[in-house]
Amino acid sequence: MTTSERPHLAVVGAGPAGLAAALAAAARGVRVTLLDAAEQAGGQFYRQPAAALGARRPQALHHQWRTWERLRAGLDRQLAAGHVRHLPDHHVWCVDRTNGSDRVDTTDGIDGTDRTDGVRSPTSGGAFAVHALRGPLQEEGVTVRADAVLLATGGYERVLPFPGWTLPGVVTAGGAQAMLKGGLVLPGRTVVVAGTGPLLLPVACGLAAAGARVAALVESADPKALPRHARALAAQPGKLAEGARYAGLLLRHGVRTLTRHAVVEAHGADRLTAVTVAALDRDGGLVAGSARRIPCDTLAVGHGMLPHTDLAETLGCALSQTGVRVDGEQRTDVPGIWAAGEATGIGGAAPALAEGHIAGRSVAARLHGTPPDPRRWAGAARARGRLREFSAALDALYAPPAGWAARITDDTVVCRCEEVTAGQVRTSVDVLGAGDPRTVKLLTRAGMGWCQGRVCGPAVAALSGCPPTPGRRPFARPVPLGVLAELPEDEPD
Repeated sequence: MTTSERPHLAVVGAGPAGLAAALAAAARGVRVTLLDAAEQAGGQFYRQPAAALGARRPQALHHQWRTWERLRAGLDRQLAAGHVRHLPDHHVWCVDRTNGSDRVDTTDGIDGTDRTDGVRSPTSGGAFAVHALRGPLQEEGVTVRADAVLLATGGYERVLPFPGWTLPGVVTAGGAQAMLKGGLVLPGRTVVVAGTGPLLLPVACGLAAAGARVAALVESADPKALPRHARALAAQPGKLAEGARYAGLLLRHGVRTLTRHAVVEAHGADRLTAVTVAALDRDGGLVAGSARRIPCDTLAVGHGMLPHTDLAETLGCALSQTGVRVDGEQRTDVPGIWAAGEATGIGGAAPALAEGHIAGRSVAARLHGTPPDPRRWAGAARARGRLREFSAALDALYAPPAGWAARITDDTVVCRCEEVTAGQVRTSVDVLGAGDPRTVKLLTRAGMGWCQGRVCGPAVAALSGCPPTPGRRPFARPVPLGVLAELPEDEPD
């Protein structure tokens, strides 16, 4: 079978999950096209500095570097063999079915019932069209046709607003890490790292090691809650050792750690000059008299991650809580669509690698018309189960503090794109009677800007008391009208 005759899988996202899936599928006779918005493979976890920067020791900014080297070497081999095609700087905005999406092979579905799997013998057309915008300007349309699609779209940071959060100098924790890893630059000289979640540890340690003075690590979680999750946490001794290593680095760099504290306000005129932090009681309220001001020129703040489900939602994939719902093979309930990694639930690189490997093997078997044998990926499945339990424990431990929305003053901007304040959101509910997120959006324009509610969505939902609902947008990102009018041409083979 020639390369062009092989069944074709399109993988959206070249992070740990996408790379693992692409390598597993390519090794089993599947032709893979790997599309990614970044200029280099690796995703956010393995973000690399540009070659022009001449980084001498990029591994100093990462852990699990050997895993990345194995992934990179495997990708290089498959690229050289012509089994994988990597399309960097391709921003996927939609995946849809083509007219030729014949279905064969009836198997158990995600809900335990029989359904058609959406996998077909490869033809020249392909069952799906993956539409992307190419280049930094995102003005040129490209379409890749494939017999199956794997969504490895990763996650994005949850942003919780507070007074002063729009000041220059306030960045997300992941944004600070991306600046350091990808640009080899510090976001500032004196930094406060704040919020909640395990990401804060490597961010604080990385900034301190790179020369910034980390004035404080402000964590809202209560360390006394650790014993409640001892069993799940103890099942991952490697993760615990990693946390202990970060704790040692914080001590070495003299970073002050304030647990069960939160940033309640950022101060400054033209840019950030200080933050006020305060202790939290058991109910998430502020402890009277505990407020203190910490001078700084940068605040790196994060409150965990949310799955990127935009493409899955446009395809009609069911969601489980906030992530894409999948079965034991990482199949969604939409025939021919698989999902892996942070898109199915936030867990980090380790479960993403396991899920990607399972998905790649499953896709390969089904595209070749043979029933997958779960025994072939039993080790990855066991790791996936343990890591999911560990991630669930972390989610409970590092949940945003209760009552955070009540501390947002009415004049605080919530939706930066449309400059909508918390007071306007509250008015839309209390005075105008909005009872769902869509009505709040129509009355206030919150979520109608460039980010399409990805940044302000959690805050608007909390302020309005309306639970967030899946998006109904036909496109996952803004698309130029010219691209839509011209119908983008296929990427040449």
